Amino acid sequence: MAVAPARPPLRRGRAWSAVSPIPPPGRLRTLSLATLANTVGSGLWLTGAALYLTRDVGLSPAQVGAGLTVAGLVGLTASVPLGGLADRRDPRTLRAVLQLGQAVVAASYLLVGSFPVFLAVAVLDALLTSGNLAVRAALVAAVGGPEGRVHAFATLRAVANLGIAVGAGLAGIALAAETHVAYQILVVGNAVTYLLSATLLLRLPAYPPVPRDPAEVPRWGRALRDGRFLAVSGASALLALHWTVLTLVVPLWAVRRADAPPAVVSAVLLTNTVLTVLLAVRLGRGADDAGRAARKMRRAGLVLAAAMPLYAASAGRSAVTAVVLLLVATAVYSVGDLWHGTAGAGLAYDLAPPDAIGAYQGADGLLAGLARAVGPGLLTLVVLGGGVPGWLGLATLFAGVGLATPRLTRWAVSGRAAPAAVAGEQPSDDRPSAAV
Repeated sequence: MAVAPARPPLRRGRAWSAVSPIPPPGRLRTLSLATLANTVGSGLWLTGAALYLTRDVGLSPAQVGAGLTVAGLVGLTASVPLGGLADRRDPRTLRAVLQLGQAVVAASYLLVGSFPVFLAVAVLDALLTSGNLAVRAALVAAVGGPEGRVHAFATLRAVANLGIAVGAGLAGIALAAETHVAYQILVVGNAVTYLLSATLLLRLPAYPPVPRDPAEVPRWGRALRDGRFLAVSGASALLALHWTVLTLVVPLWAVRRADAPPAVVSAVLLTNTVLTVLLAVRLGRGADDAGRAARKMRRAGLVLAAAMPLYAASAGRSAVTAVVLLLVATAVYSVGDLWHGTAGAGLAYDLAPPDAIGAYQGADGLLAGLARAVGPGLLTLVVLGGGVPGWLGLATLFAGVGLATPRLTRWAVSGRAAPAAVAGEQPSDDRPSAAV
């Protein structure tokens, strides 16, 4: 009878575990906490960087935009080499070292007082960030193992969105104060989160590299020569244009063409963030091999395509109707977004040789980065300039890429020495989802 009072806390614990993206104790939890610390800093910086650089440092918006564009393009060059380095070294230690470097670079924004200094710091920041993403993917694969890496990826995505949301909220305090000291605290806070994340990473065990034949082509070179892998990864990168849709096109469309109140932009982004935190792990199941990941990518393309006409329909409506359509479209979009994320990870992992995971993740990240680079200019021209036909054209692109992915995947799998899954096979969804 004495255990009866313990039931309410147990129920509360179960209720929390149902909505919390933080996994049970273990290596994945340690990696999740490191990711949480890192992305709180990302939220701080992403929210406050533009205002800090323009209002406190004194750069013009054009200088900030040009500098970030150049830095982003230069930064892509680090993705494949550093990913390849993660195949030859322990990815845990390598990522911790890179984050120490990122902490120094993040703090260096305090020294920015002119455009040349800003450009130098921004380029270093982009190089480390791009390379660290490839190393992170290799570390996720090592922690999760072949059966649990996609689950780990989905978990960390949910955690990352939670961290960014917390960081954005904390940045709001500094932005409300809008003093020199407040902006400096924001910059220092971002740097400190890198140090905390690196410390947490070192609590993980070391992961030795997979042995390889010394006569083989360097792993990063092999990734860039694998045309079949690049074709599948390129399809995923085309679908990744949807990231620009949510973060740039929809906010501008909502205010300029749908005549919705500006506050709806925050509501749209918050809707996507909440759904990502709640659903990333659940919707991430069933993408552990190339065949199932390809089918999930097909669903992602079709669902993203369905969201585009809903966004388009918000124009010319009453304010209330426009807001409802924008939020419904974002809910539909978020499902496609999550399916695309886990499907892309599943394909990039399963189509890569076991001894070159990092290099292949770097190549995948390189193509995705190129899509992010061209996305703003391309989609503002096509959608904001083209209106409803532009939205429909984008929907056609997403649907076409989704439908083409299984065929591309079958072609890529057929070129492997020991294919593990073929996109045309019947799905084995009764297999239990791997947990880490």
